[in-house]
Amino acid sequence: MLGRVFQWSGRKSEQASRRDNVSIRSDRVVLREKKKSDIPDDYKWRSDPELAELDATRPLSISYKDFERLSGDEISYPSSRSKRLSVDTLDGQHIGNVMFYDIDLRSGQAELGIMIGEKDYWSRGYGTETVGLLLDHMFEEYPFNRVYLHTLVWNHRAQKSFHRAGFRDIAPVRKSGRDFIKMEIWRHEWEAMRTIEARNHNSNDINSSVNSNPPS
Repeated sequence: MLGRVFQWSGRKSEQASRRDNVSIRSDRVVLREKKKSDIPDDYKWRSDPELAELDATRPLSISYKDFERLSGDEISYPSSRSKRLSVDTLDGQHIGNVMFYDIDLRSGQAELGIMIGEKDYWSRGYGTETVGLLLDHMFEEYPFNRVYLHTLVWNHRAQKSFHRAGFRDIAPVRKSGRDFIKMEIWRHEWEAMRTIEARNHNSNDINSSVNSNPPS
């Protein structure tokens, strides 16, 4: 576990618990630890050619039995260089996965990845909400200064979602014969976004209170 591998400063046991046992929610999604009951969904999604293309990879070619064994080992013995989480709806349906990886605490950065595997939930804001919730967790619980990602140049739907979550384009990148856009968000940018959201929320609360109590 990350909390055992890295020497965190201050409140070590409390922070390690939050990092190693994630269960956080927003208005529509829950991010939680991976569990073995997720494996059938993960195998289905990673075997889907359309999802594989969006993930810039190839569909799985191994058997379910082999995938189940490898995934079970990964869940039981997670890497200290990555953190994988499942995405559920509030009623408990598993709709996707998120992760952050290439964790580098020395430079304070990590790369983010997301897959909404259930296509019925595409283009409905679930991806944006999931990324926002994950960013909150990463910046609040880890000493990250920067989070970055790579998205295929033609995947405009994903780019719009990442922009809404606060990411901005950095530069085109060529990797493994594919063209990507590298995007990033810095801690100070995330903090500014959350400050504006809190200010707008407070303003709406005040307006609602005034409108619900008209003068007599």
